[in-house]
Amino acid sequence: MSIRLLIADDHPVVRDGLRLAIERNGKNIVIAGEASDGMEVLEIARTKPFDVCILDITMPKMNGIETARELLPSRPGAKIIMLSLHDSRAMVEESLSAGALGFLTKETATRNVVDAVTEVHAGRYYLCPAIAHFVVEAGLMGKKASGKRGAIPVALPGQERKVLQLIAEGQSNKEIAALLQVSVNTVHAHRNQAMAKLNIHKQADLVRYAIKAGIAKL
Repeated sequence: MSIRLLIADDHPVVRDGLRLAIERNGKNIVIAGEASDGMEVLEIARTKPFDVCILDITMPKMNGIETARELLPSRPGAKIIMLSLHDSRAMVEESLSAGALGFLTKETATRNVVDAVTEVHAGRYYLCPAIAHFVVEAGLMGKKASGKRGAIPVALPGQERKVLQLIAEGQSNKEIAALLQVSVNTVHAHRNQAMAKLNIHKQADLVRYAIKAGIAKL
């Protein structure tokens, strides 16, 4: 039986590269759909069946970590692979805490994607060679199992992270309210709560934090 794969990345060239690698080497993998942001992933998930989903961590509107947290409760059988430009320990730990079974860096993703999809579809972890050693050394697998999480989700609940990402992407309060289907006052409240928890007092510093933490990108 074929493995149905959903690919989510806001750069078409990345999606094209992954698709080509799969077409060449992944005989049992079929592309079930493609998305350019997390909200689109959730829309596709309502109508199209898939087995494995590759999520770019720093997608616009809704990043990969937040997408995984919203997707898995409604599709508990789905398997998640995170894709990132960076191989930082914090991002790997956060990905595992969000429910991902795999982690690929964009530098080597086309070489490893078939193995990653095959392994996580079988319910096993797949961590690209560049990060596997420090993940094992740090015991991050154990942290996931014990429910421990990284600093970002502990500090900021889901709605606050969403507001922070959208602010960093240049959305106005009114635009954020429309996207999240909440009031402008609620957006203000989430922004202020996030700033207080992070001990940040200027919006420019908040934006810098979001980019540095991988919540949003330039």
